[in-house]
Amino acid sequence: MKGNLLIIDDNKSVLTALEMLLQSEFENVYTLKNPSRLIAAIQQNQIDVILLDMNFQAGINSGNEGIYLLNRILEYDPAISVIMITAYGDVELAVKAVKNGAFDFILKPWDNNKMVSTLHAAMKLRRSKMETDSLRKTTNILKQELNTGLQPIIGRSQPLLKVLEIVNKVAGTDANVFITGENGTGKELIAREIHRHSNRSREVMVSVDMGSISESLFESELFGYVKGAFTDAKEDRIGKFEAADKGTLFLDEIGNLPLALQTKILVALQNRTITKVGSHKPVPIDIRLVSATNKNLTEMVAEGLFREDLLYRINTITIEVPPLRDRGEDVLLLADFYLNKYVTKYEKSGLKINQKGREALLKYNWPGNIRELQHSMEKAVILSDTKVLDENSFSFGGNLGQQRDDFQFRTLEEMEKEMIVACMEQEKGNLTAVSKKLGITRQTLYNKFKKYGI
Repeated sequence: MKGNLLIIDDNKSVLTALEMLLQSEFENVYTLKNPSRLIAAIQQNQIDVILLDMNFQAGINSGNEGIYLLNRILEYDPAISVIMITAYGDVELAVKAVKNGAFDFILKPWDNNKMVSTLHAAMKLRRSKMETDSLRKTTNILKQELNTGLQPIIGRSQPLLKVLEIVNKVAGTDANVFITGENGTGKELIAREIHRHSNRSREVMVSVDMGSISESLFESELFGYVKGAFTDAKEDRIGKFEAADKGTLFLDEIGNLPLALQTKILVALQNRTITKVGSHKPVPIDIRLVSATNKNLTEMVAEGLFREDLLYRINTITIEVPPLRDRGEDVLLLADFYLNKYVTKYEKSGLKINQKGREALLKYNWPGNIRELQHSMEKAVILSDTKVLDENSFSFGGNLGQQRDDFQFRTLEEMEKEMIVACMEQEKGNLTAVSKKLGITRQTLYNKFKKYGI
């Protein structure tokens, strides 16, 4: 069985008999005749299971000593399995001890087989409690990791400060929040800021890209499924809604949802329950809903493309994230942030942006917003051959130095392809070096080659 057993009884013959019986069942068996050193013995010997007598003073059979010691043990370590030893006439006291948290009780004189089997069961419970406690602690650590180390919201411009003012006002409530704004403006960062300052911050925020879920997988991804629900359902699985229970659920790109799927989301939000695929049992959910889109849902409602009742359900509070072109010198603060990030990542210490480079960053219109700025900074750092980034180091919309008035829009995919090709040329086709510089795996690099026809 292994584990450590502590036997506490004022009868020396009882201690000797139990020690002889159980020494082969445990890694260590410790005995105490006087319970005064009980907690010290538990601390020193990492006790897993305790056999505890109910009475220690001659002539007193109230069992109060046993109950008192049981409570002290469980206060110190609730996961320890305690088995009470009592005489036949004290069964009522033993039952009281079980109600107070004892695992079980054994009557004197005991049956050896029953004693051993009871201790086996107690040890299994101890292991189970320890594993549960370990899992809980690990889960809490993971939650903390998920909620920390995230990219901060950078900027001092008035449009951004107005957004953050609203965030501070609504974060402490459970009101549904609807975030709008162009692609790449940082809508998910705003959602995470709301979660970070909410009463649910100790739980996780689960993000779902609604536009990437196919209709056939929608229910299983969001609501989960039970074993046997379909061919590949080999075990129960929870969905995104249940994973976000007690925390925040972030539905990104909610404007991309087909009408049929909008109905399913609305029902789940109205009933505050979900039903797993293959089950008829409703599962209650307790979530704080934050959603986002770059589309105009009011126009979509007028066109019959979005449910009006769902829009009312999700937009108790609406926050519009400003585009980067309206945030003035926040562009330079963000550029410096990404410069430091990629200088560290690509080991190019001492790299700086000169004055002309900074002026060029300010003049550009940034149609792809923060995401485009991030890609531009990463590409500039990768391709830099000197310690200075100037106006020619950045490819704005595909053309160097292009400004707000005359930029030619290029997609982020086009920029990504250009970055890969340039890195391939710089590293003379060394795929290992290219994948390392780009911060992706070789397999991802192969996938990019196939996607872009490189």
